[in-house]
Amino acid sequence: MTKTASRDAPLDAKKAASRSGGPSFSLANRLGRVVWMTSWLLLARWTPPPLHAWRALILRLFGARLGVNCRVHASVKIWHPRNLELGDNVLIGPDAIIYNQGRVTIGSDCVVSQRAHLCASTHDVSDRDFQLVVRSVVLAPKCWVAAEAFVGPGITMGEGAVLAARGVLFEDAEAWAIYRGNPAAKLKPRELRAGEA
Repeated sequence: MTKTASRDAPLDAKKAASRSGGPSFSLANRLGRVVWMTSWLLLARWTPPPLHAWRALILRLFGARLGVNCRVHASVKIWHPRNLELGDNVLIGPDAIIYNQGRVTIGSDCVVSQRAHLCASTHDVSDRDFQLVVRSVVLAPKCWVAAEAFVGPGITMGEGAVLAARGVLFEDAEAWAIYRGNPAAKLKPRELRAGEA
């Protein structure tokens, strides 16, 4: 395990006494996130919508991997940029939450709408110490997570999948399918008009 990977891995909940107020991550991780959150607040949070390139630069400086033409709104909450990868032409809408204690990968041409929530961690409910467990979230290219929807830990959305507004996804989504509800269920295939891709 590399130094960066070990710094970003959750601590053993029993040894760290996480359940009774101890930390879930190393001191280096926590200090790095304080610097990150302060920097985002001072350098990006107040910026007007058109300054996407500036916000993308800040994200890259903190370790995020971004393709071209990524549009991340100023009000977005990103837990840890180093655990974030965006393809080309990705839009992350206002007030979206990327709770990426684990890795979040968002493919090209995806849209994560306003107040949507991607969550890449959970807890082991069978563990007495409630151990934090990270689980990657993957959105393949051309997905849409609509307004106020939730994508849970360990979930993969296949290419072109859609999660409708306020849907809650706890199982993988098939490619080119539309899901809705809580828990989200497949509604129908997503069919593009002829001549569109």
